[in-house]
Amino acid sequence: MTSERVAVESAKGVNGLEKIILRETRGSSAEVYLYGGHVTSWKNEHGEELLFVSSKALFKPPKAIRGGIPLCFPQFSNLGPLEQHGFARNKFWSIDTDPPAFPTNSSSKAHIDLILKPSEEDMKIWPHSYEFRLRVALGPGGDLMLTSRIRNTNSDGKPFTFTFAYHTYFSVSDISEVRVEGLETHDYLDNLQNRERFTEQGDAITFEGEVDKIYLSTPTKIAIMDHEKKRTFVLRKDGLPDAVVWNPWDKKAKAMADFGDDEYKHVLCVEAAAIEKPITLKPVVNLILRESSRVAEDPLLWSLYVQVS
Repeated sequence: MTSERVAVESAKGVNGLEKIILRETRGSSAEVYLYGGHVTSWKNEHGEELLFVSSKALFKPPKAIRGGIPLCFPQFSNLGPLEQHGFARNKFWSIDTDPPAFPTNSSSKAHIDLILKPSEEDMKIWPHSYEFRLRVALGPGGDLMLTSRIRNTNSDGKPFTFTFAYHTYFSVSDISEVRVEGLETHDYLDNLQNRERFTEQGDAITFEGEVDKIYLSTPTKIAIMDHEKKRTFVLRKDGLPDAVVWNPWDKKAKAMADFGDDEYKHVLCVEAAAIEKPITLKPVVNLILRESSRVAEDPLLWSLYVQVS
């Protein structure tokens, strides 16, 4: 089962962890680990890796995988009582054998449906019942699409509140040569200055040191321009109001055991998120969060479109 025409294939990944390999007929591919529902690879039709995963990533539960696209749920960062970035990225997901109809205009066969439900131990940490369904798909043009459907299944009728982010690690040639456009003039909370609020002044965001900012009420289009690779990621999002921009730079990189000392030069996180205003979800009401480059117009969708050129 090595042909590129095999759209979906199960395989053993690092440390024997199960992963799903998705392949589109034109040659693009993606890999998803059941641990964390975690996308760890996304390659274009030329076999070039578009996501960053640290060479020191542990792939050893309960440690989260460093890189790719971690799912931050039900808490972003340490903005609450739970562990950093919540627990969805630290749990083993199951293959969803009876997925609902996901609203999508992609006819690609290269997709996988996963589901996460809380265990009794999980309920002690976060006393809410939920179903988190995740579809990961490759579009015909190699675009990567993540669609999340979250349901509140509390039997007591109580709503729950959460924050969320697609913590996307993009692979870049040299962080000092990268520009981010589309966030200028927007307010942000600076995590390096006790989340004090500022307004972005530059024509574009460039990088000369550590950056950890939550941009608020952001526009639908954000572009990441990698001049050395002559590659541009264009993110178009609807419904996810915030955008996180993060790079640890040298000192923090050296302090992280699962991150190479010089790897900060080759990574940039730009994340679609809902942080400033937490989401409150009533029981048996679906909330759909999507990261995608091709999404049908639907007011229920929270979406991020990703195009690479």
